[in-house]
Amino acid sequence: MHPLDNVIWTALTTRQSEFAESFAHARRFVREVTSLSAFHYPNDEGYESLAGLVGTGGTAGLFLTAPYTPRRGWSYVAGAPMPEMICDNSGAAATPSPASQVSIVELGRTDSPDMVELAALTKPGPFATRTHELGTYLGIRIDGKLVAMAGERLKIPGHTEISAVCTHPDYLGRGYARLLMTELVQRILSRGEIPFLHVRQDNVRAIELYQRLGFRERVLLHYAVIRNQQVLTES
Repeated sequence: MHPLDNVIWTALTTRQSEFAESFAHARRFVREVTSLSAFHYPNDEGYESLAGLVGTGGTAGLFLTAPYTPRRGWSYVAGAPMPEMICDNSGAAATPSPASQVSIVELGRTDSPDMVELAALTKPGPFATRTHELGTYLGIRIDGKLVAMAGERLKIPGHTEISAVCTHPDYLGRGYARLLMTELVQRILSRGEIPFLHVRQDNVRAIELYQRLGFRERVLLHYAVIRNQQVLTES
């Protein structure tokens, strides 16, 4: 197995276990952190454990190796094919961005409302009030307004994911995403870790940027948000 196989499960059972909620063979992040969930294996036992974890009417965001197929007791809410890209080139992201004169700031708890607002507008993926606790998040502010950000989300031994790469629509085309990505990639590589990320397959513009920064597709995953319709009873 590659270290990034079943990456959400690995993150929740290793470097990010402090954020995990568990039920039998399923894990999920605390809801205020992110909606990402996982099971050890995508079999009946895994889905039963997931149902017990999220409860009746609860949802889970999964990374699957194949498109989601209907399962009894679950409904499909949303999803998309999602390449997992990896940057295993030590010389990647060395070229400075044309936006290098812009100041980068580290984001934290006091920035959370602005981060959630920007993520809600641009929809880079699940983002909640405590997502920033997962790792380093960087941003660019113009006249005090947060107009671009990117940060670290999933972490497993030897690898760190870059996520929430987004720019306010009024500030596109200025190289802000590239600047933030370049800084994050360099920081991750300097720790002796390998950067990786997930991106919607139809986000051609982002994929082209990531390829220019040294990322390559490792595998095609399928993101699925599913809702548990089963009425659970206490034993």
